[in-house]
Parts: sequence; C-alpha cells; structure tokens
Amino acid sequence: MTSFPGSPRLLKGGIALLDPQTGAVLRIIALQYNPDTLTRSLKIKGVDSDSGDHIDALRLKGPPEETFKVEAEMDLSDQLEAGDSQAAQNGLHPALASLEVIVYPSSAHLLSMNGLVAAGILEIVPAQTPLTVFVFGPNRIVPVRITEFSITEEAFDTSLNPIRAKVSLGMRVLSVDDLGFNQKGGNLFIAYLQQKEQMQQRATAGSFNVLGIRSLP
Repeated sequence: MTSFPGSPRLLKGGIALLDPQTGAVLRIIALQYNPDTLTRSLKIKGVDSDSGDHIDALRLKGPPEETFKVEAEMDLSDQLEAGDSQAAQNGLHPALASLEVIVYPSSAHLLSMNGLVAAGILEIVPAQTPLTVFVFGPNRIVPVRITEFSITEEAFDTSLNPIRAKVSLGMRVLSVDDLGFNQKGGNLFIAYLQQKEQMQQRATAGSFNVLGIRSLP
C-alpha cells in the first residue's frame, strides 16, 4: 500500500487477547483490511411488564445485550507478487489459524481432560480462554465473546493454500453482568460505557421547535 507524505495514518481494527486475571496482553491480531461495514444491535434488558408496577416500564435490569458483526477480507496478492516466502509457503493459513484458535480449547487442555476421564474423574472443568477484546479505533475497545465465525476461502495457490478469503465474525459484548466489576474485562466494559456517555454529551441537543411543536401536551 502506497503512503503519501502528510496523509493520515490508517488505523486498523482487530482483536487483542488478554490474560483474564492479570490483563496481560497475550496476542494482538490486526485485520489486514478494515471492514466496509460494522453491524451492531442492542437487545434491551427491561423489567418484565407482568410485575404489576407501572413504574417498572421505565426500569432497566442491566446493560443491553449488544452484538457486533463484521466481515473482513484477506488477500495475499501483493505479498505473493513481492516474493514473500511465508505467503508462498503457507498462504493465509497462519492468519486464519490465529483467529480460529480463539474459539478452540487448546489441544493440551483436551488431552488433559481425556486423561482425567480415563482416571475416573467425572467433573471436568470447562477450558479457560483468554479475554477477547474487540478494538475498532480508540473510541471502541470492548470485551467480547465470539459467537459466530465463518470463513469463505475464495482463491488458492497451486498447493491449495488459501490466498484470498472473507471472514465473518459475530461477537457479543461482555458486560459487568458477565464479568463482574473486579476483573480487567469488567473495567474495560465500564470504560466503554463511559465513552458512550461522553460522546452523548457532545451531541447537539434538539428542540421542540425542530419537532414542529411548542411543548408537550
């Protein structure tokens, strides 16, 4: 990619994997190309209407369930043209694997669990995974769980290594309801919410006149 003097530095979105206890950064995965769109949805957690208290219609039980969906493209055409030996030998396998292993328990954990089962231990503890943090610019740094993951491999080299692919990621924001207040993930969520509140204060306020009325009835 050609850069020009004085042009703004292009930030890349990506994922950071953190130790859930210490917050230490384990790995950073930058997207090769930023997605053209980012789809978000919020499912509101309101108090049930059958409580009988009319004021409950204005109450919230907690943060909404927020989800993200992005589609990211990967393409090794430039690297292959430049003679990149890693790209020529493995294609996109390393880049895809760095995302895929996020949603797998490690092979060491699976082998360990198999050994425990063979020893007659019935209560198996689910695998502990790193804290996944979705980063899409300085105003959007948020802990997430990947809930959907699909890959479409669109072109291959002569060894059938993928050299062009499209990755679709669905993510659910992890709030303090999921992580609590005393962990790194909970702190990140609170900072994310506070960022929203600060942005809300910067929005231009409307008026009744803009709405075509003088006041409410």
